[in-house]
Amino acid sequence: MTERRERHERWMRRALEAATSVDAPDDVPVGAVLYGPDGAELAAARNEREATHDPTAHAEVLVLRAAARKRRSWRLDGCTLVVTLEPCTMCAGALVLARIDTLVFGAWEPKTGAVGSLWDVVRDRRSFHRPEVYGGVLEAECALLLRDFFREDGPRGGALGEQ
Repeated sequence: MTERRERHERWMRRALEAATSVDAPDDVPVGAVLYGPDGAELAAARNEREATHDPTAHAEVLVLRAAARKRRSWRLDGCTLVVTLEPCTMCAGALVLARIDTLVFGAWEPKTGAVGSLWDVVRDRRSFHRPEVYGGVLEAECALLLRDFFREDGPRGGALGEQ
């Protein structure tokens, strides 16, 4: 296994921890972690839409906001965003605007994914910034977390296709 793959898997395990770390039973368990150019963790978050009544409170957006505050700059160049689910159009656009260098994600999202599934916002040739992308990292574990959440007897009672 390559050093990069090992690092991506280690970081994805941290994103999985973030997805399940907060007692927010109604929020879809998506976790995100942002790492600086030196590999240090800058911020971690999970979805908080239900908890905060904020439609933009996706894990990716929350982690970008926290890291930008910490770095005192909206430009997060050199950073790597690791998220358990393929980003939606809002989150993909936000990571492009933040100048994220690398995106690592776990499960693919065929209904709303904007990094290759439904759209490919981050690699659109018309974009001014195109991060490097690694999809499907620990995909089975990331997908299982979501399947368990959306299973018929789970908190969402089978409501699929929502991030």
